[in-house]
Amino acid sequence: MLTQTVDAILDCASEGADLSPEQGLILLEANHPKVTERLREVADKWRSRDCGDTVTYVINRNLNFTNICEQHCNFCAFRRDEGEAGAFWLGFEQILQKAKDAVERGATEICMQGGLNPKAQINGQFLPYYLQLVKTIKNEFPNLHLHAFSPQEVQFIARGDRLSYDVVIGSLRDAGVGSMPGTAAEVLDDRIRQVICPEKINTATWLEIVETAHSLGVPTTSTILCGHIETHQQQIAHLQKLRSLQQKAIDRNYPARITEFIALPFVGEQAPPSLRRRVGRDQPILTDSLRLMAVARIFLGNWIMNHQPSWVKLGLSGATEALKWGCNDIGGTLMEEHITTMAGATGGTCQTVKDLQQAIASVGRKPLQRDTLYSIIH
Repeated sequence: MLTQTVDAILDCASEGADLSPEQGLILLEANHPKVTERLREVADKWRSRDCGDTVTYVINRNLNFTNICEQHCNFCAFRRDEGEAGAFWLGFEQILQKAKDAVERGATEICMQGGLNPKAQINGQFLPYYLQLVKTIKNEFPNLHLHAFSPQEVQFIARGDRLSYDVVIGSLRDAGVGSMPGTAAEVLDDRIRQVICPEKINTATWLEIVETAHSLGVPTTSTILCGHIETHQQQIAHLQKLRSLQQKAIDRNYPARITEFIALPFVGEQAPPSLRRRVGRDQPILTDSLRLMAVARIFLGNWIMNHQPSWVKLGLSGATEALKWGCNDIGGTLMEEHITTMAGATGGTCQTVKDLQQAIASVGRKPLQRDTLYSIIH
């Protein structure tokens, strides 16, 4: 009976219909090998319908300007206290040098995020410091796209300076921020957030900040931190919140939208021990990640077209396999990566353009370079 139910859902999905959360949950929980292969086939069909038979990538640099952070997330091995071994806080000149190196290596994007450093202020205020981060790069490289500052960082600035979210986002946009990373979402369920990131913004605040960004013309990405203590039901509820957020941006004719969805599997090798013990493993389970990405393509595909795996977390081979499960983008070169690598990921910290192109070609698809907002460059 369950197989018949799954077949009916996939038949419906094959026609391009939106899944209900109940249908999405059934697909996530049905793990019979024949069902899994049919799920993959349907997700791949959606990918081809939505995006064609090319796979995109972006030449970018990941720039984490500090790992000093006031919060203590239970999945994070990146954060440090000031003065602790391994703590760092880059100066503006160091940031400029990293941006210069990225441009010389062909980058069209800098992805900049950092810890919530209580001393990241100029004249006692946070916003001027963050604006200076932006101007340091944009004054020298005005054509470089700055994908910067998560909803959590926006809330940190707004709270510290007693400003509204729209003032913070508008100021960052006017200074040169081109788009906002949809990180800090983790799982958009406050019961889970109380366990894995109790000091972070709640679900409603994350959604409010991202919607505000869209209303002000700042595109965002979207993510899920998956494969730890969340349930399938909570995964689907997370996807439903993302879909509703995108539908709202469209219905209200906001000038910006969510550009992509990225599944970020939990890596726990160096994570704080309380969560690591509860999860019971150090590396992601590839099959679980692939299933979620396939369901996400079908569940979100009418609304969020671009889907990306994380080669940092899954390795390039795992990310390449995900191209058969609904993903149409393989991400960026990054040039350096600290947050996941410090958690114990084995995927590496950098990929060359040649590596990404060869991975794409290995599944019979054509590689195309894109910019941050998915306009094709080559």
